[in-house]
Amino acid sequence: MNKSIIKNLLIVFTLTLTSCSYEPVFLKKDYGFELNTIDLLGEKDVNRIIDDRLKLIKKSKDNKKNSFDLKINSNKQKNIISKNSQGDPLKFELVLLTSFEIIKDNKILLNREIEKKYIYNNVSDKFKLEQNENIIINNLAEKISEVIISLILNINDS
Repeated sequence: MNKSIIKNLLIVFTLTLTSCSYEPVFLKKDYGFELNTIDLLGEKDVNRIIDDRLKLIKKSKDNKKNSFDLKINSNKQKNIISKNSQGDPLKFELVLLTSFEIIKDNKILLNREIEKKYIYNNVSDKFKLEQNENIIINNLAEKISEVIISLILNINDS
C-alpha cells in the first residue's frame, strides 16, 4: 500500500515539475526599443553580467522601434569597513560604480553614473568568501542593468 502511494506521489511530483513552462523574464518582453551596440570598458565580470542582461533585448525587424547605442564603463572596489583588535578585517564593502551613456543618432541622450554598495561580513574560509563576493557582484550588476533598462524606457516614452 505504501509503495503505491509513494509511487503515485512521485509521478505527480515529476509531472508537476516538468510541466512548468519556465521562460526568462526579459526574453519575450517587447520593450519598444532595441540596442544596436553596447561598448564595454572596465571590470570584465561586471560588464559580462550587464551585457548578458542587455543582450536579451533583441534587435527586431520593426523599423518603428527606437534604436540606441550604449557605452558602459564599470569599476569594482572592495573596501574594509571594520577591523578587529588584531587588525584583521571584520566587514567589507563592495562598491560597483558604473557610468554609461545612452546614444541615439550619435547624440548623447543621457549620461549617468550608478553606484551600488553592499556590506558583508568576513568569512574565515576564503573560498566561501570569494563565492559570496561573486554572488554579490552578480546581484548588484543585475540591479544596475535593470536601472539602465528603466532609464532607456523613460527616454523612449518621452
